[in-house]
Amino acid sequence: MRHDVINPATAGVITTIPLAGVEDAEAAIGRAAAAYPAWRAVAPADRGRLLRRFAEVVDAHLEELAQLEVANSGHTIGNARWEAGNVRDVLTYYSAAPERLFGRQIPVAGGIDLTFREPLGVVSVIVPWNFPMPIAGWGFVPAIAAGNTVLLKPAELTPLTALRLAELALEAGLPEGVLQVIAGRGSVVGGRMVTHPAVRKICFTGSTEVGTRIMAQAATGVKRVTLELGGKSANVVFADADLAKAAAQAPYGVFDNAGQDCCARSRILVQRTVYDRFLELLEPAVRNLRVTDPASEQSEMGPLISARQREVVDSFVEPDRVAFQGSCPSGPGFWYPPTVLLAETGEERHWREEIFGPVVSVLPFDDEADAIRLANDTEYGLSGSIWTTNLGRALRVARGVETGNLSVNSHSSVRYSTPFGGFKQSGLGRELGPDALDSFTEVKNVFIATGE
Repeated sequence: MRHDVINPATAGVITTIPLAGVEDAEAAIGRAAAAYPAWRAVAPADRGRLLRRFAEVVDAHLEELAQLEVANSGHTIGNARWEAGNVRDVLTYYSAAPERLFGRQIPVAGGIDLTFREPLGVVSVIVPWNFPMPIAGWGFVPAIAAGNTVLLKPAELTPLTALRLAELALEAGLPEGVLQVIAGRGSVVGGRMVTHPAVRKICFTGSTEVGTRIMAQAATGVKRVTLELGGKSANVVFADADLAKAAAQAPYGVFDNAGQDCCARSRILVQRTVYDRFLELLEPAVRNLRVTDPASEQSEMGPLISARQREVVDSFVEPDRVAFQGSCPSGPGFWYPPTVLLAETGEERHWREEIFGPVVSVLPFDDEADAIRLANDTEYGLSGSIWTTNLGRALRVARGVETGNLSVNSHSSVRYSTPFGGFKQSGLGRELGPDALDSFTEVKNVFIATGE
């Protein structure tokens, strides 16, 4: 079976690729299993050197990867360059990990007790279409650093950068079978990876609906899972905040990548006493957002990924609830204007459900307790922001909001050096940061008797 890869900014075909089937997936799993013993046996320092070499090769192809992502995913060129650079930086960060994969010596009677962190074996990393490059790196890099072999399945809509990264891995000197990219449908290739007994860990980023199915399937084989799922994050603006800055930054917290981001702050909570003023400041920030050809250096927002996604997004927009909208191109491509909706009760569909598009809802709140209650009134808990000049309030609210990643007076969510993951139905486990390798290893305990 062959698949047309579409440029979302033009709706034109970029290229056509073959899609793997079940037999292809099984063959790839077999190659990964065969490569595992030798890769596990590579000395930690040598494994680190290979990862650093991989980072250097990615760095040399940074612009190529970025341009490929602009065409395949509709990301702005600025974002795409950051994303390619993130893959490089994650490789560099975890190149130090093999030599720091420490066990412990635990005091016991009658001998010496040691722990070791052993790799799991074959790991499957299933990546969504919204951030194909960085999310791939967050999974496969710590996995191979820990001594596992990896099968990377990109979304069928956005396979091109993953396929290129696999080529660059071989160019950097990674052995055959250590990192393989298998482009295919999730229900076919992804499904076989989840059920195959040789695959010992699944990293999945995507919808909560699919994630729960993967978790159930993985349970039958007692497979480890890391799930990064949906989000409906809150952007909480208190009256004492720098309102001009909060309003100016709000569009970038939700409209980045055309809102196709699990971390998007798609619910804006504004303290009632400054609600009207905040909306006055927000309107020009939204209308002035530069939504244009993502290849342009000036572009701040590109298109949605597909015509279907555009239909889904539009289904949430009730004309009588629109406060204001920005603009977008009217020609070919899957464009949608940045849109601000007003919520009244907090029960509206656009307030409660993940839209995954450039649409944000705004609702007033009264005090800290009300803000925390509204922020937590969701099944999700991935990200969020708090705007206030009161440090005590920032810490109180941050502790009260049930979410995995929070920013104060900013919209930053993900750094490769800090943990990332969600509460509630936003996921299970943590990626990135100094402890990421823990989820790709098993703890082995060894007791050595020293007595007669």
